[in-house]
Amino acid sequence: MKRLRSILINKETFSYIVFGALTTLVNFIVFIGFNYIMGRQYYLLSNIFSFIAATLFAFITNKQFVFESKEWKAGIVIKEAISFVSARIGTFLLVEELGLLFAVQVIQVGRFQFYLLDGILIAKIILAFTAVLLNYILSKYFIFKT
Repeated sequence: MKRLRSILINKETFSYIVFGALTTLVNFIVFIGFNYIMGRQYYLLSNIFSFIAATLFAFITNKQFVFESKEWKAGIVIKEAISFVSARIGTFLLVEELGLLFAVQVIQVGRFQFYLLDGILIAKIILAFTAVLLNYILSKYFIFKT
């Protein structure tokens, strides 16, 4: 039980949650902004733009503050960046894009409304939580290996 507690409650996990929340905020602000500007029918394109902005923010904050990878030599940063972006693209395509496409086209979540949230945004929230968990595992054990 102590081992589980030390894994779940520590500086790294807390930092990941805080910066993950900020990354998610960046993602959602950009997504909502592009949906507003371009129209809801371009939800997948809005999702791509929000992914790019959030990934850049997440790489910098994860490297510097969460996993404290202090090495800034070009070769190491490039290796970490390629691994990080590759993992994020994988979770983005498999979880967020395909998940959102499935939710909108198959489940037809766009017809639902919950207070101020429409079904597309609710689906994106659920998929974002799934992606965050997968991204933490990939970052901790494969990318920044602390």
